[in-house]
Order: sequence, then structure tokens, then C-alpha cells
Amino acid sequence: MLDGMLRALVVDDELPARRRLIRLIEQLAQPAQRTVHAGLPDIAVVGEAGDGEEALELLTKTAASLLFLDIHMPGMDGLALAQRYHGLPPIVFTTAYDQHAVAAFAVHAVDYLLKPISAERLAQAVVRAAQRVQVLGKTAGSPPTLAQDATAAMMTDLLARSGPSTTPRLVVHDRGSLRLFDAATITRLWSTDKYTAFHADGREQLTPESLSELEARLCGHGFLRVHRSELVNLRQVRALHLGEDGSELELTDGQRARVSRRLLPQVRAALTPGRS
Repeated sequence: MLDGMLRALVVDDELPARRRLIRLIEQLAQPAQRTVHAGLPDIAVVGEAGDGEEALELLTKTAASLLFLDIHMPGMDGLALAQRYHGLPPIVFTTAYDQHAVAAFAVHAVDYLLKPISAERLAQAVVRAAQRVQVLGKTAGSPPTLAQDATAAMMTDLLARSGPSTTPRLVVHDRGSLRLFDAATITRLWSTDKYTAFHADGREQLTPESLSELEARLCGHGFLRVHRSELVNLRQVRALHLGEDGSELELTDGQRARVSRRLLPQVRAALTPGRS
């Protein structure tokens, strides 16, 4: 960005969704937003299009440096545009569907925003886009892959916002790969430094989601907070051991989870439903 400004082209076949996103971008362009969102660059909308073909035409006229690209559109959709044409500006996909995330990452998407898009998530995407544009300005060749922490954060956000019928999964970044674990197979999650840990595949795994975020996402799937640093899958509880020095849950894989005195009544009630 020679002048430090992102020039955004918004592509969506639905006019209300397009206009809403433009309004959110214009709100982010207000100077006061830079005190709220660290690293937020100047940004302006330089065009809007209703399909991939129109977007290609506008790209030759607007010198856009960032594409907000809807995935489902008539004619050439967003994924087809990104897959067919190299040298496009960095892309932020916008969609109401979560099943295209892997394909989006394969074309080096900066971010993947699920509708309805919040101002906070949009700001995160714009900051990432500015970082990508700076990298592309210094590096020749094919676009760089996403940074590990950004990729993990995006996948975590995507899974967290999946519908209630979706099987909950946990995301782990491992040696440049994203590994997904079915939460139903996990017995216990616990806080450790800035990560949340759990046992799977015979070893300790780390996910960037906080225990509080996981509690909110998994509480409807049989998980219960039993200690400030412990979240337990109630379906995997084998026994509750009570003691003067504290209580513990024994889990099906042999692990033990501490139970705080404050949460003990809630734990006992959850393990003995219907008991008066």
C-alpha cells in the first residue's frame, strides 16, 4: 500500500448484504476506530459488484487492493473466481455457509467471515488483510500462506459459530497443519498458560480457544465447568470422589478432574438428575 490505504471491492449478489457490509466498512474507516482496533489501517470502498464477472471488470478500473467476496453467487461465484484467476488482491470470503472453509484456505484467503458479519470480526479481517498486503508488497511469487496463529484463530471462530446441529470440534495447529478433534471423544479440558489442553491421540493437545469460550460452545453438548480451570465431558465421568481435601471426578480414560467446592452442588446435580 503506497499510501497506506486499503481499497476494498465488495462483491455480493444480494444488494442488502452488500450495502450492509459497505456500511460496516465505512464505519471502520472512522478515525476513532483506530483507538479501538489495534493495527487498523485506512480503508475505503472503491466499488461494488453483484457477481464474479462484474468484479473482474471492476478490478481493471479501481486498483482495488482487497476483495470482499461472497461465495454463493449466480454465474461465476466467489470460489470459482479465486480458483481461476491468479494475481487477485487478497480475498476475504463472506458467506452464510461454513462448509467451504477448506477450499477458501486453499486459495490463500485472508479470512472467512460468516454472515451476519459483526463489526469486531470485520475489523480483525481488515487488520489481517493489511498485513497480507504489506507482505505481498515485499515478497515476489505466489501469495504466502496464513500465519499459524491467524489460521488457527479463523478456524476456531468458524467452528465456534457453526450451527447447533454441527458436531462440536476442537482445533489444534500442529506442525503447519490444522487438526480437528470430535469433542464427544474428549473427557476433560483444562487451562494451561494461554492455551486450553486436552488428551487425544495418546498425547496432550493444545487449542487456542480459552476455557470460557469452549464452555460457551460445548455446554449444550454435555460439558460442564467443574473448576475454574477444568471443563469435563459428563458422559465420560466414571465416579465422583468426595474428600475433606477436595473432590475429584474420575473419568473413563483414568484422568482425574478437580471439582471446586463452589461448583460441587452443581456437579452433583448434573450427575444425579431428578434427585430431590
